[in-house]
Amino acid sequence: MNPLPFASAVRQRGVVLIFSLIVLLILAIGAVALLRSVNSSLLSGGNLAFHRDLVNQAEQAVSVVLTEFKTGGPPLSGAPTTTDLPAANYVSTTLPTNAQGVPLVLLGNDTVFNTVATTANNIIPANPSGVPLGITIYYVIDRLCTNTGTASSPNCVQSTGLPTGGTANRNTAVAPPSATVYRISVRVDGPRQTQAFLQTTFTKPD
Repeated sequence: MNPLPFASAVRQRGVVLIFSLIVLLILAIGAVALLRSVNSSLLSGGNLAFHRDLVNQAEQAVSVVLTEFKTGGPPLSGAPTTTDLPAANYVSTTLPTNAQGVPLVLLGNDTVFNTVATTANNIIPANPSGVPLGITIYYVIDRLCTNTGTASSPNCVQSTGLPTGGTANRNTAVAPPSATVYRISVRVDGPRQTQAFLQTTFTKPD
């Protein structure tokens, strides 16, 4: 009896086993890579969702400040806008900023922030049951002027509207009123050490 066919079959089965193990290893590596990719995507998606929520929460500070200015609340109540009012998070001159335009007082700790504002004015959002959401909103208002005192064109950023009309012969337009520009800068601290910054400007005639 010739043993060669049997030996050949054994060798073939050994080769198939090796290839099967290699394929299994490749599939395992692919599964691990896919799992890590999914986890990274979920983490990134979660962080983006947190960040977007923080930006939405920051709108609360903007709403509070604009309402105060419209209704004569701080810093207008009892004090002019020509001087600083830390109790209302108001500074009558332009605050120093970083390269991105964020005031430096919002980038430091509470001690630094309290040099021009007060953490007592921080907004702490809560759910309908009154449970805090783990979010803290800091904000500061600064008047875009180089010095305190009455605002004027040389020392303050002022916004002018469109001409309101013209003379009878339509050759010249009536000069529009000017208004001093104020800036609201907001920092929101949220879960997972997330942070968001929001900034907007508005005008209110002095």
